[in-house]
Amino acid sequence: MNKNVKTIFRFSKYIRIAHWTNATAVFMLFITALPLYTDTFKWVGSIFGGTSNAIVVHKIFAVIFLLPTLFILFTDPKGFINWTKQIISWKSYDFQFFTEFPKEFFGLKAKVPKQGFFNAGQKVNSMLTILAAVLMVTSGFLMWFPELFSKELVRWAYPVHDGAAALMIAVAIGHIYLSVGHPDSRPSLKGMTRGHVDASYAKAHHGRWYDEVTQGKNKSA
Repeated sequence: MNKNVKTIFRFSKYIRIAHWTNATAVFMLFITALPLYTDTFKWVGSIFGGTSNAIVVHKIFAVIFLLPTLFILFTDPKGFINWTKQIISWKSYDFQFFTEFPKEFFGLKAKVPKQGFFNAGQKVNSMLTILAAVLMVTSGFLMWFPELFSKELVRWAYPVHDGAAALMIAVAIGHIYLSVGHPDSRPSLKGMTRGHVDASYAKAHHGRWYDEVTQGKNKSA
């Protein structure tokens, strides 16, 4: 690939579909859960025709939440494998990222070491998302079918579900801010909307991956 390219391919259409499906599911799960916690949000339930209907919608999107992973496994296994390899592979430059990124986050001059396809922050984001998802799905299953499990186990499922949901929302807020609000990382959003990112962004934020692509060692994401 020529080093003078303006954009670089990053995410397939299948990964983008899965990402936005997952994002929609998380949003709907959050919205439909609100009226279950406090009367303050009972009005949210009325949007769906009542709290009981909100619970039904919640369960529907709980199932939809599971679909993106299966979708990617069948449509883009290469992309799934790449993502998996990336988040479990940690090098010295990944750990060095955390000493410099806070400066960049607050708009200060920083010397962030060259990062791979995913930077260390994105790897942590993925790992926390996986953790929250596993806890949410497991505890949610217990809550959905309480007759299959002991009362003690079901009782513990509720606080675990709440904690996992809180973690998921916190991770989502940080993710949204960095992809939409932060001026330095905002260009990354193109990867999930158009599939390509500006070469200048890739070089600045994913230098190791940029070098691989421009040197022909990595033809696609």
